[in-house]
Amino acid sequence: MELILKYFPNLTEHQIEQFIKLEDLYQDWNLKINVVSRKDIDELYLRHVLHSLGIAKVIEFKPGTKLLDVGTGGGFPGIPLAILFPECSFHLVDSIAKKLKVVDEVVAGLGLTNVKTTHSRVEEIKDNYDFIISRAVAAMPTFVHWIKGKIAKDQKHDLKNGILYLKGGDLTEELKDYRTTTIYNLSDYFKEDFYETKKVVHLPLKYRG
Repeated sequence: MELILKYFPNLTEHQIEQFIKLEDLYQDWNLKINVVSRKDIDELYLRHVLHSLGIAKVIEFKPGTKLLDVGTGGGFPGIPLAILFPECSFHLVDSIAKKLKVVDEVVAGLGLTNVKTTHSRVEEIKDNYDFIISRAVAAMPTFVHWIKGKIAKDQKHDLKNGILYLKGGDLTEELKDYRTTTIYNLSDYFKEDFYETKKVVHLPLKYRG
């Protein structure tokens, strides 16, 4: 938890309580339904929570922003960001029902009212969102194909509507067809070794009516 406060010192008391409670909820639920590896559960704040919050170093979401978290797994990056931005709405989608069971229990345990979940493939979601967030669930061309037609028309931020993707490693080949991407190195924001190769990729996408 010190790690979160180190990089996000302006949290409210309520947010601090939620971030503290997060670990107990995941520890408890992970014993019943394994969604986070044993090694990662011991380093939950470093490997999952802070990593998810890397997106918040790139952009501060304005109240009313709608976000879709694709392939949320155990609820990352959606749940930590939902704690940080209580006035934004988060739609967490995954095709594996047992993972969403954990997500739903964690959301309920934290008292988050700005999160909804759907057990579905993302292609079947019919809504529009300001930003689509995810943690490396597929190569960018596949991901772009999945989320076609889901970007909202109205811009609320300086950063254009589109994808905010948490990725690692060398992305040259994967992003070669996307000239408009901006890559933010998380090592510029977080000093831990874990973040040396971690990045946030922003790909602006136009509204398709």
